Amino acid sequence: MSGFGSPCGACKFLRRKCVQGCIFAPYFSHEQGAAHFAAIHKVFGASNASKLLSHLPATDRSEAALSISYEAQARLQDPIYGCVSHIFALQQQVVMLQAQLSSLKAQTAKDSANSSTSAPINASMNLESRSCYNENNNNQPNFISSGCYGDLEEGSSCSMASHDGRVTDMEDLRSVAYAWLKKI
Repeated sequence: MSGFGSPCGACKFLRRKCVQGCIFAPYFSHEQGAAHFAAIHKVFGASNASKLLSHLPATDRSEAALSISYEAQARLQDPIYGCVSHIFALQQQVVMLQAQLSSLKAQTAKDSANSSTSAPINASMNLESRSCYNENNNNQPNFISSGCYGDLEEGSSCSMASHDGRVTDMEDLRSVAYAWLKKI
C-alpha cells in the first residue's frame, strides 16, 4: 500500500484494492507508477512481473522493477529490438569516442613534436582539433548533441536520452535508464 489509503500505481492500473503486502507498492508510486506499470503489463503481463519480483531477494527488487520498466518502455518504442538498439547505439558511441581519442592523441603528438621549441601545445592547436567542440553546448562534443543520440522519438531504434537530452560518457546505462523513465 502506498500510503494514505491510495493504491500503488500497479493496483491503480489494474483497478484493484492495494493490500498491505502488495509486491508492486514499493516500486510503483501512485502518481507515475500507473503509466510505467501500463507498459509492463502490456509487454510482460502483471502476473509474470509479480512472479519475477517475488522470486528475487528484497534487496534486488528495486533494481529489477526499474529494469523491467525500462525494458518495457524500450520495447514499446522499438518492438523489434527493444533496449538492444540502445545498447548498440552506446557501443557505437564508444567506438566513435575511441577513434576520436586516438585521432586527438596523434594530432597532439604531432603538434608537440612540431612545436617543441616554440609555443605551448594549447597555442598550436589548429581548427581541426577544435572542431569537435561547440561553443553553444558549453564545450560538449558535437556528436553528443547530434546524430542518433537525441531524444527518443516514436519509431526510433538507435537513440537514448538522459534527462537533459544528451548521453555522456560519464553516465552508466542504469542512470540513463532511470533518468529516461523519470522524464516519461
